[in-house]
Amino acid sequence: MAVVGSLSRIARLGSNICRNHRLMLSRSSQRRGIASCIDPAYGLTDEQKEFQKVAFDFAANEMAPHMAEWDQKEIFPVETMRKAAQLGFGGIYVQPDVGGSGLSRLDTSVIFEALSTGCVSTTAYISIHNMCAWMIDTFGNNEQREKFCPDLCSMEKFASYCLTEPGSGSDAASLLTSAKREGDHYILNGSKAFISGGGDTDVYVVMCRTGGKGPKGISCLVVERGTPGLSFGKKEKKVGWNSQPTRAVTFEDCVVPLTNRLGEEGQGFSIAMKGLNGGRINIASCSLGAAHASVLLARDHMQVRKQFGETLANNQFLQFKLAEMATKLVASRLLVREAATALQEGRPDAVSLCSMAKLFVTDECFNICNQALQMHGGYGYLKDYAVQQFVRDIRVHQILEGTNEVMRMIISRNLLTES
Repeated sequence: MAVVGSLSRIARLGSNICRNHRLMLSRSSQRRGIASCIDPAYGLTDEQKEFQKVAFDFAANEMAPHMAEWDQKEIFPVETMRKAAQLGFGGIYVQPDVGGSGLSRLDTSVIFEALSTGCVSTTAYISIHNMCAWMIDTFGNNEQREKFCPDLCSMEKFASYCLTEPGSGSDAASLLTSAKREGDHYILNGSKAFISGGGDTDVYVVMCRTGGKGPKGISCLVVERGTPGLSFGKKEKKVGWNSQPTRAVTFEDCVVPLTNRLGEEGQGFSIAMKGLNGGRINIASCSLGAAHASVLLARDHMQVRKQFGETLANNQFLQFKLAEMATKLVASRLLVREAATALQEGRPDAVSLCSMAKLFVTDECFNICNQALQMHGGYGYLKDYAVQQFVRDIRVHQILEGTNEVMRMIISRNLLTES
């Protein structure tokens, strides 16, 4: 279902929510048309504002009421995500002929930022799922696109991205998982680590070695749930991101049809990196949503919490801190949207800008959320208050989709090779 035209449906949605988080999101939704220095709708087209509102309302009504429960009980909210897919959020930048919404990278960033105000962890998984669907849509042939994409876009099936291994994290080109060709199929052996959705998802986009050492020996296979030899480790216990399961994925003589290879042999590493360029914008956008929500939570807390006979809002030190948080939020948003535009247009600076956005935004937005927690005092450390979950959920954004140290390497390499 397309995003546009879904406003009437989303308006009917509703449920209970932790009081302070719900009030913040409701207030944010009502005030988006009012002048505000952090208004995320500034600069957007009317159409973008429309699906941004759909995403904000979905976050407030369908995600935020359950955010704490999903975190504490480690629930993978399948039915909620399928509701999001009915609004077009299962294949946001997948082409419409296979069920996608066909939106731009900027549109996608706007949606993920809004959804993350309701639950960062769930939105981050949706962003990974979207990346996998896009990879199949972009690099698959017509048969592969028609086989996999419709079910992924509707979220009848869910996808996982399998690149990282126990011995190859930042050095992804050194991966060891191997696929040996035998006739019309591959025999896949090896293991992947830290796989979001692992064990609960249906489609695994796997980077594996079909040739020699280095990136040119890597290919990309789509492995389907139920394939003999596909197994999973225990569910990892994590600091955050608890609404999505994380497991090791193991392949033991997995027989994968040749027809499940995306692109040609040796193109896998290039496919993986192109997917990650968009993934870095997506995860930065999820950080933006958490930071936006945390700024509003901090502001609202300052207006009601009293110390030394007056509200915290009258404390100049905290006023300055709030101003710095707002400034960093807006600067981060502008960088993400510039990187998204560059990637959509295929500009030569796109890779560096995606890396800059991921580096700067995940660092700064974590600092914003952490400062918001500090401004809550002891209350910020209680799980009754949403701010602590935003802190926990976005900390990992500085690590995944390429660590921020690797982002610095990419940016500096670009600068030095152009000198």
